[in-house]
Amino acid sequence: MSGALEKSLAILEHLIDHPDGAALVQIATDLKQLRSGCHRSLQELIRLGYVRQLPTRGDYALTTKMASMGMRFISKSGVVDLSQPVINRLAQSTEELVRLAIVDGERLTLVAKAQGARSGLLYDPDMGIDLRLSCSAAGQAWLMTLPEDLAIEYVTHQGMGQPRHYGPQAPTSFKALLKQLDEHRKRGFSLIEEGYAPGMSSMAAPVQRKGEPATGVIVIAGPSLRLTAKRMQQFGPALLAAAQELALTGNASALLKSANVGTWGNAPDEAPRVLTRRNR
Repeated sequence: MSGALEKSLAILEHLIDHPDGAALVQIATDLKQLRSGCHRSLQELIRLGYVRQLPTRGDYALTTKMASMGMRFISKSGVVDLSQPVINRLAQSTEELVRLAIVDGERLTLVAKAQGARSGLLYDPDMGIDLRLSCSAAGQAWLMTLPEDLAIEYVTHQGMGQPRHYGPQAPTSFKALLKQLDEHRKRGFSLIEEGYAPGMSSMAAPVQRKGEPATGVIVIAGPSLRLTAKRMQQFGPALLAAAQELALTGNASALLKSANVGTWGNAPDEAPRVLTRRNR
């Protein structure tokens, strides 16, 4: 049963990247599943309402059931109601895109946003995506709160990706990444120019009570031509204040409670502990 469930979940995750549908042969080949077993899993997912078969080509695509479930979950968690006024104010004062990402296991997932720019170039990536930890401002802001060996472990699991996955200034080695994390800790927030994507700058601060793990990250992002390093330094105090406000009120949201994550994190003003597997 567990094997069948794992194969079905793999199909659902695969179809997320194919909104126009994918053929049975493609799905089975990409996932290294037997075509007959893959077909049975797809028929069961259709019966349960998670997948539909397109009438023209017979390809398989997701229904809106999972998206609806996700939106209902986020709505009932209270995280948007709690965070939206905070990120709205920060977006208004900076006139840039502001986002909130939630710590979920080894992942950071974007769940709320506010667009402060009124005109000109706008930066607005998809909601709900899991951020790449090694090159995003949000990822590095979270990693800087972790013991170095755990940060390396999480990045190793996710991978740094190929050059097409990040910008020209992204770290491509653990040595370079750890150096950046040290620099971020000194100022209390991450600051990245063309690391996550070409032509884009971003900064982020962890949502974290002193002595507790970070539960989220607030991000400011925008075009590098406008969001320069100098402007990001100027936005630092406002970003840190917004992150602290959410940290103090976070227990009102199921997704921002510190009980949802481990106990290995460090407060932003504390020196990170470098632990080994033996004593972690």
